[in-house]
Amino acid sequence: MLFEHTKTDVPGGRPRRVLLYSHDTFGLGHLRRSRTIAGALTKADAGLSAIILTGSPVAGRFTFPERVDHIRLPGVTKMTDGSYISEALGLDIDETTSLREGLIRTAVERFEPDLVIVDKEPTGFRGELLPTLQWLRDFGRTKVVLGLRDVLDEGTALASEWDRKDAISAMSTFYDEIWVYGLKSIYNPLEGLSYPKEINHRMHWTGYLRRETWGTADSGDEPFILVTPGGGGDGEMLVDRVLKAYETDPDLKPIAHIIYGPFLSGQTRTEFENRVAQLQGRVVSLGFESKMESLMANAQGVIAMGGYNTFCEILSFDKPAIIMPRKKPRLEQFIRASRAEELNLVRMLDPDRDGTTPEVMIEAIRNLQHQSPPSTGRFPDLLTGLEFIVERVDALLQPEATQAAG
Repeated sequence: MLFEHTKTDVPGGRPRRVLLYSHDTFGLGHLRRSRTIAGALTKADAGLSAIILTGSPVAGRFTFPERVDHIRLPGVTKMTDGSYISEALGLDIDETTSLREGLIRTAVERFEPDLVIVDKEPTGFRGELLPTLQWLRDFGRTKVVLGLRDVLDEGTALASEWDRKDAISAMSTFYDEIWVYGLKSIYNPLEGLSYPKEINHRMHWTGYLRRETWGTADSGDEPFILVTPGGGGDGEMLVDRVLKAYETDPDLKPIAHIIYGPFLSGQTRTEFENRVAQLQGRVVSLGFESKMESLMANAQGVIAMGGYNTFCEILSFDKPAIIMPRKKPRLEQFIRASRAEELNLVRMLDPDRDGTTPEVMIEAIRNLQHQSPPSTGRFPDLLTGLEFIVERVDALLQPEATQAAG
């Protein structure tokens, strides 16, 4: 069972320290994944503490586990042309990146982590991690791990992106291990990349990351389905299609709880709220819910876009799910949803395959209560990730602790 580990000592006799880097220029995925991992590690080890470095503008809305804190890096916003600007400061993007780079380096030097876990980006946002990674390699005893979600993107697009960022070189040079938060039998996130074969010896497929409820969310007494576009920044189509289904069919049940996400806002959000009000309680909505896991646990089923964290929650709480994945700016969600549908874990709604009429969504919602949960699929035991990570952290840090004790 997870969370029975109590090893705390590292060289010098102090409790272990872990720093997690979560660049978060868009959405919530990196922060939520890092928070889950940090919580598992502190729960498993009574003395371990963790700090998450994050650029998420909504980090302060989340509840963090015991002995887990976060440092907010200056935020950046991605423009429609792919460029970035400072979110709030009157600085250009180079100045903002330089400031973030310095804060990262200072945090690592002062916190003195025994382990650094980097989420997804081997070099960090615009290479901001490279000076710290080089410093750790030259002067530190810190172990460094790169954590990758199960799917990154289609191979050709990923190869182009990682070549531009020199990510393969960084992965080869600076990382002791690469953890893939999924199963090799389902998908290899490095598919299509050319990289030194010795990297394979550092790769570990952990399994998916089990989620637990964090507190209790008020979901009312009536049965409901949960509709979640994740952070919401690109969830307009999903919300619109669900609302059209309830507007078209006055007898459609059960109630739909829509959580827009903090990045679905402005006039679009206002228009959605007006439409929800016309449905007279058959649909209810909320902008943000920090206890999303609790809502998921109580729902009859889920309609989502299919980001990594939502997929882990669907597996963890064993909920029948409809996934309507995005295909831009990357194919990650579509690849994950397609593979999950092949394995009978979820049902996918692909507008290009299934059409976009209200009747398609109405039928999917009506059938959701009869749909099999993920546990009946081909891979019933997917959620080994946190247990594996706890064991790997001990394996990475144990030799040094043993040497110091000797």
